[in-house]
Amino acid sequence: MFNITELLKNEISVWEQLKNSAKPVVLYGMGDGADKVLAAFDRYGIKASAVIASDDFVRGQKFHGFTVKKLSDVEAEFGDIIIALCFASQLPDVMAHITKISEKHETLVPSVPVFGDRLFDNDFITENKEQIEGAYSLLADDLSKEVYENILKFYFTGRIDLLPPVTTDKDEVFANILKLGENESYVDLGAYNGDTIDEFLHYTNGKYKRIIAFEPNAKNFEKLKLHCKGMANVSLWQLGSYSKNTELIFNNKAGRNSAIADKGVATKVATVDTILCGMAAGYIKADVEGADMETLIGMQKTMRNCKPKLNFSAYHRFEDIFRLALYIHSVNPSYKIYLRHHPYIPAWDTNLYCI
Repeated sequence: MFNITELLKNEISVWEQLKNSAKPVVLYGMGDGADKVLAAFDRYGIKASAVIASDDFVRGQKFHGFTVKKLSDVEAEFGDIIIALCFASQLPDVMAHITKISEKHETLVPSVPVFGDRLFDNDFITENKEQIEGAYSLLADDLSKEVYENILKFYFTGRIDLLPPVTTDKDEVFANILKLGENESYVDLGAYNGDTIDEFLHYTNGKYKRIIAFEPNAKNFEKLKLHCKGMANVSLWQLGSYSKNTELIFNNKAGRNSAIADKGVATKVATVDTILCGMAAGYIKADVEGADMETLIGMQKTMRNCKPKLNFSAYHRFEDIFRLALYIHSVNPSYKIYLRHHPYIPAWDTNLYCI
C-alpha cells in the first residue's frame, strides 16, 4: 500500500533546505519562475543573496533589486553557494550545463507550479493525501509507479538527481503504450504550429484517417493553417479546449504559452464532445496550459463511448499528477493509465498515457 508520508519521511523540503543552509542562496534565472520562487521565499522567510544568469545573458540588468551576475562573479564574491534553479529547459546542452554546475555547487529546484499558486508543501500533501495515494493504485506498470514516486519526491525536495533514473524518451511510449496505427482519428488540443501533428505523423508513417486540431492563439493558428495547407481530412479550429462552450480571456502570449489569464484577448473555448459531436476519436493529445482538468470534463462522452488513447500533460499544476488519473478512471474505469517523464529540468513533460 503506497503511503506518501512514508515516502517522504526521511526527506527535507526544498524550502527548509534553502532556509537553513549556511551558504548564500543564489537564484539562477530571472523569468516568471524566478518571480514565483521569490514570492515563495517571502512566504517561507528565505533570504536570497544574489541572482545569476548564463554568461551570454548577463548585461548588468536588474531583477527584483539584484544586479544579475555571472556565476564566476558570485563565486568570487561568496565562495561556496547553494543555487536555486528558477527556469526550465529540455535542451540537452542546457541540461548538461545545469548538471555540471550541480556537481560543483549544491543545486536545488524550488518547485513552483506552471499555473496557479499552490505549492507542494506539507499542507498540500496533508490536504491531498488520500487522492495522491489513490492515484498511485491506478498506475498500470512499475515504471509508472517509479516515475510517480520520484516526481513527488522531486516536488518536495527539489533534488535534480531524482529525475534521470525515471526519464525515458517518447519512442518508448509510442512503441510500447500508444502503438498508433495508420488509420487513426487524431485530436490535437493545443496544436501550436503543427509540431505535434508532425510527431503524430512520424509515428503513423504519415498515414491517418482524420486530424482535428485546436489552437486558441491567433498567430499560432495562422502558422498551423500554413503548416497543414494541402493536407487531406484535416479540420482546424481556432479554439481553446474547456469544460463548456464559452468565451474566456487568454494572455495572448506567443509560442506555447497561450493560456487562460486575467488580462488579454477574448478567446472562444469549446468542449471536445461538442466539436466531435459523436464522431469517433482514436487518439487525443492535450497540452492545454493549465486547462487540463477542464478539458477532460469536456470530453466525458468521448472517453466513455470511444475510449480514445490519451496523451495528457500532468505537470501544469501539482494536483494534475493525481487528479487527472482519478478523473479519467472515474469516467471510464477500463482505461490503463501510465505515467512517463521525458527529458526536462524541472519535472515538466511528465505526461499521462492512457489506453
